[in-house]
Amino acid sequence: MPNVTALKAHVAINVRNVEQSIQFYRKLFSIEPSKIRKGYAKFDVQNPPLNFTLNQAPFANAGALSHMGIQVASTADVLAIRQQWAEADLFTRDEMQTDCCFATQDKTWVRDPDGNEWEAFVVLVDNLPEPSAPQAEACCAPGCCTPAAREASHG
Repeated sequence: MPNVTALKAHVAINVRNVEQSIQFYRKLFSIEPSKIRKGYAKFDVQNPPLNFTLNQAPFANAGALSHMGIQVASTADVLAIRQQWAEADLFTRDEMQTDCCFATQDKTWVRDPDGNEWEAFVVLVDNLPEPSAPQAEACCAPGCCTPAAREASHG
């Protein structure tokens, strides 16, 4: 198999209202869309490298998507992203020193107009043991990530 150089990941999500979602993602990524068409928008994100598209489509409930995230190098980076999002008038929610997905993490969250959640996070301790029953839940299932100490929301 030949070596392939990947340029960037591509994520396409369905949204109910592309114009409303464009406003949110302008703030989230701090960039303008590189392409806008009827019912469609593309953001060519450089950091992290991402081809991110919005596709307007009717739907009643949230889809199968759990959440999306940006892994960073430090808690200071998490806090810098939180500040950037809050300054863009996005409502942020923090989870610091939380055990989630078998790792201890510091993270901040925002939610787009369709309820899709984004996190900026740093892994502080990785490969935690699997919890024993009855507390064991599916990794990253709703309610799985319970912070040891929750900080106030910002925004």
